[in-house]
Amino acid sequence: MSSAILSASGAASSAADRAEPRARGQRQQAADGHRMLTDEETMAAIVAGDQQVYADTVRRHARPIAAYAYRMLGNESEAEDIAQETFLRLWTQAVRWQSGKAALTTWLHRIAHNLCIDFMRKSKASLAGELSDDLVDEKQAVDEVFDQEAEHKLLHAALLNLPERQRSALVLTHYQGLSNRDVAGILDVTVDALESLLARARRSLKTHWQAAGKRATNTGRHS
Repeated sequence: MSSAILSASGAASSAADRAEPRARGQRQQAADGHRMLTDEETMAAIVAGDQQVYADTVRRHARPIAAYAYRMLGNESEAEDIAQETFLRLWTQAVRWQSGKAALTTWLHRIAHNLCIDFMRKSKASLAGELSDDLVDEKQAVDEVFDQEAEHKLLHAALLNLPERQRSALVLTHYQGLSNRDVAGILDVTVDALESLLARARRSLKTHWQAAGKRATNTGRHS
C-alpha cells in the first residue's frame, strides 16, 4: 500500500505546474489498456486493495485536483500537499464513497475542497499566483493601460479576495468544468443557492478587479 501511495503522491505533486483542469467522465481506463472501468468497479477494486487500479485512478484525476487546489490556494507547494492528501484519502477512505450519490471526480473534488477550506481557515496565509484567461470578460477598459500579465495578476488577486465559498463556486464551475448540480453537492447547497452564490461572486470579482485596476492606474500615473 505504501509504495502505491508514494507513487500516487508523486504524480499529484508534479501535476500542479503543468496541468489545466478538464472535466472528467465517469469511466476510467483500466490497467490493461483495453477495458474501461466504471466508477463502481474502480472504487470496489481500491477498497479491495488493488494498487494498480489505485495508481491508474490517481494518474487520471491528479491534474484536475492539483489544478483546483492551486487555483484555490495560489501556491504550488501548498496545492501539491492538498493533492497528495486527497489521494491518500482516496486510498484510506474509498469505502465511504457511495454509488449514485456522486461521481468519483465529484467526490474527489469535494475532498480537495474541504482540505483547501480547512487550510485557508487555519493558516490565514497570503496567497498569490496566476489566473487563466477564462474570467477576463469581467474586465473593462483598463486593459488599455496594463499588459496581459499584469491584468492576469490583478484578476488573480481579485479572485483570492473573494469569500472562500464564492471563490470555490467560481473555480469549480469555470475551471473544473463541473455541473451546477455537482458543485452544489460539493458545497452542500441547493442548485438555486449555488446560482445565487455565483452571481454574487461575479459581482464581487468585478468590483475587486476594478478597484485593483484603479489603484494600479493611479500608481502608474504618480510613478
